[in-house]
Amino acid sequence: MDQLGVYYLSLEFYMGRTLQNTMINLGLQNACDEAIYQLGLDIEELEEIEEDAGLGNGGLGRLAACFLDSMATLGLAAYGYGIRYEYGIFNQKIRDGWQVEEADDWLRHGNPWEKARPEYMLPIHFYGRVEHTQTGVKWVDTQVYDDKMCLGRCVLFTISLILFLVNVGDYIQAVLDRNLAENISRVLYPNDNFFEGKELRLKQEYFVVAATLQDIIRRFKASKFGSTESVRTAFDSFPDQVAIQLNDTHPAMAIPELMRVFLDIERLPWEKVGKTLYLLLAYYYRNTPEDRSRIQTDLDRLERWAETNTMKFNRDKCKILHFGRKNGNQRYRMGDDAWLDSSVCEKDLGVLVGRKMNMSQQCDAAAKKANGILSCINRGIASRSREDMYNPIHLLQKIGEDYVKDLSQLTKLHRFVNDEVFIREVSKVKQENKVKFAQYLEKEYKVKINPASMFDVQVKRIHEYKRQLMNCLHIITMYNRIKRDPMKMFVPRTVIIGGKAAPGYHMAKLIIKLITSVGHVVNNDPVVGNKLKVIFLENYRVSLAEKVIPATDLSEQISTAGTEASGTGNMKFMVNGALTIGTMDGANVEMAEEAGEENLFIFGMRVEDVAALDRRGYNAQEYYDRLPELKQVMDQIKSGFFSPKDPDMFRDIVNMLFQHDRFKVFADYEAYVKCQDKVSQLYMNSKEWTKMVIRNIASSGKFSSDRTIKEYARDIWGVEPSDLRIPPPNVPRDVADEMLANDATGKLHM
Repeated sequence: MDQLGVYYLSLEFYMGRTLQNTMINLGLQNACDEAIYQLGLDIEELEEIEEDAGLGNGGLGRLAACFLDSMATLGLAAYGYGIRYEYGIFNQKIRDGWQVEEADDWLRHGNPWEKARPEYMLPIHFYGRVEHTQTGVKWVDTQVYDDKMCLGRCVLFTISLILFLVNVGDYIQAVLDRNLAENISRVLYPNDNFFEGKELRLKQEYFVVAATLQDIIRRFKASKFGSTESVRTAFDSFPDQVAIQLNDTHPAMAIPELMRVFLDIERLPWEKVGKTLYLLLAYYYRNTPEDRSRIQTDLDRLERWAETNTMKFNRDKCKILHFGRKNGNQRYRMGDDAWLDSSVCEKDLGVLVGRKMNMSQQCDAAAKKANGILSCINRGIASRSREDMYNPIHLLQKIGEDYVKDLSQLTKLHRFVNDEVFIREVSKVKQENKVKFAQYLEKEYKVKINPASMFDVQVKRIHEYKRQLMNCLHIITMYNRIKRDPMKMFVPRTVIIGGKAAPGYHMAKLIIKLITSVGHVVNNDPVVGNKLKVIFLENYRVSLAEKVIPATDLSEQISTAGTEASGTGNMKFMVNGALTIGTMDGANVEMAEEAGEENLFIFGMRVEDVAALDRRGYNAQEYYDRLPELKQVMDQIKSGFFSPKDPDMFRDIVNMLFQHDRFKVFADYEAYVKCQDKVSQLYMNSKEWTKMVIRNIASSGKFSSDRTIKEYARDIWGVEPSDLRIPPPNVPRDVADEMLANDATGKLHM
């Protein structure tokens, strides 16, 4: 291996479907579409047969998938490593308005995109004990599981996604019905599931780390690509040829595991181990260290494991490095027990809890660089928009085809904001997408949709801090206004909400039930007619995002200021021609910086306002007493207007909103409703609306994961992207070999 290789570790890769993505990347979509048509078939029907590879929960896993796409686009010598879960994120069914989880048996028909590599099967050790012998430390009496490697491909350039599975072949418990070894790769834990104390989750994290590091070291030692023979034994050049990126804290055990391998197997000295770790490790986190105590919306953002859990797998892992800072960034002092006095292991929390190992502090201590996504300290991390890039034909006509690999060129569209022809073209493409999605909704949900209505969309996992509840209160407010004055002119809306609630998250599930109950009342009221429709999208996933995002007029990004680590869906909506209504939170901040706050619908409290309200004391009753429309809405929910068979059904929601709403829905309700009125007013002026859409698209180039990975490569991994092009698949092999040999860049192709 003559060039630095990048190894990306993640517990989640939310890949979605592969067929269309591959055809687009190879430039074959039109040819395949025509060939299928000539056979009397429909390419879209074929694409619908493919199962989503739902190996992730949401933003974190989707970002990892987009990063692989970008690594391929930029020609990096990179590998992604994760677990090939037999069951991905659960399938969501809505029955009588309630979420019901079903196992996602995505492999029941096999997976044509993977290739098993049993020749690289590796032993993974658990439990056991440590013996100190004359020849060194030995880990003995272990349970040994073999892993089997599956290889997937991200095609543009080729990037390998290596997924491990164990070689033996409540919601979680429902699919853990085989022996313990199989269980490790059997199921993806749903987001917000309480990981602490769950030994299987910890096993999964160690499993992917141990298998990955063995494979990385095998590659480093190999004499040539694909070889299983080890010829290189010195590790002096290891940091120069290996860059390891950890996606959040879930693979954080790579740090102690790599120490164990270096110390106990490769027999490297302590000093060299510390230096090597520091030079090759980097990790990505979703919020800043300063904000971790403030942001509590994701339990796994502050991932901790009890000392007893980590020691049970391998006591030698207790030799965690204690890194201090001396003379700038120099790390120093390492020892068997030093970690107990460092921030890596928190103070003893009592007999029932004991010490906790803080995974993020472990990463902070050992990693060379940490890259986060809150705008207060870093640039925004974006997500590659693979969801039907908005009006590509017209973009090609206006700015050329180079924007596909350099999204910054979208800024050229600013020149066409007042171009009457381009305005009509953009509006036409959006309307075509809406008509297509309306047909899908009518087929799936048996609700007649007006394609001319505003498609008002909020799709993301269901959580109190994302405030789907506030959206629901606004729906009821609009319903009441229509009922109060049916003859008044009203901008028609189709409100679309989608997302999954964690299986054990009672409040999130109750929010889904409220939304579906409100939708049932609204959609069946003849007075309302087509002025307002409410749809809850069942089983929101990547392939469904590819349908809804290009059809969206208004994107709802309304979390309480200071609670969203970033969010990446908002950027996908932006580049696909949706306008954003949102708070100054997460990536909305950077979107406003790029497009100008006047080109987004920003409302509500800022971070400092939330802090001031906390100091003053938030009293929900004050807003209820002062705002007549809010009072009417809450009285309807309390009285059982939307649940006549069970008037107390939503009592927990009402109590939460009045008594212990951490996310202050009532405090932003008035500003939200007024901002929505501005949205409706602008929507009536189609020309001005579309001009704002164009400004947003033109300002979205920064939010490309290609840019992000390019900066990672240069600033963190120390490697330059490659312009090496893979010849088209129809080029003969000898010609292709000559093309690669003559490539002027001379970069490594993997």
